[in-house]
Amino acid sequence: MIEVENLKVNYGGIEAVKGISFSVPQGDIVTLIGANGAGKSTTLRTIAGLVKAKSGSIRFMGEEILGKDTVDIVSRGITLVPEGRRLFPDLTVMENIKIGAYLRKDKLDDDIEWIFDLFPRLKERHWQLAGTLSGGEQQMLAVARALMSRPKLMMMDEPSLGLAPLIVKGIFRIIQEINQRGVTILLIEQNANMALRIADMGYVMETGAITLQGPGKELLVNDEVRQAYLGS
Repeated sequence: MIEVENLKVNYGGIEAVKGISFSVPQGDIVTLIGANGAGKSTTLRTIAGLVKAKSGSIRFMGEEILGKDTVDIVSRGITLVPEGRRLFPDLTVMENIKIGAYLRKDKLDDDIEWIFDLFPRLKERHWQLAGTLSGGEQQMLAVARALMSRPKLMMMDEPSLGLAPLIVKGIFRIIQEINQRGVTILLIEQNANMALRIADMGYVMETGAITLQGPGKELLVNDEVRQAYLGS
């Protein structure tokens, strides 16, 4: 579905992403793991059109999208659930959800019904201001908002950050359910153990470069990965 080739991204004089290449097959869950500052978020933000690349290629469904603006990229079927959720705290849950459909001209009722089936808690709190929700509820809302654009590829940046372990398990179940409904997932996640358990493919990034890659379950038992990211 998406192919990244020799992608380089600079911040000032610093090369944040150093010529990485990877692919995300349609229907898969692919995860990027690595320490803070490895270039993972920069990679996702570049795909989303929020950061300008120095060079390289990003092809989505066979078409080059590097250099396209964010609205164009969203309209093609790519959406990003950003780190920190970035909700509109003074708008209601329902208003935040509908903002996710800002490019659509069709009726939203069926999608909203699906989202409330996926997130019953949001249905209960549809009138509540987003800024008054718990951390887990805010993450659910960020995912729900992204789903309203009917993405083919959903990119998620640290969806479990700051959440209690029980809530994290729920978020990962939802990621799998979304994927089972046909949405391809590109996931950045600090919880490498959980990410690799659900990923079809994983890539390890260190200081802007991909140093290891393989099926998620193989990386889960890789000695280097276990020592560096799984605490064993």
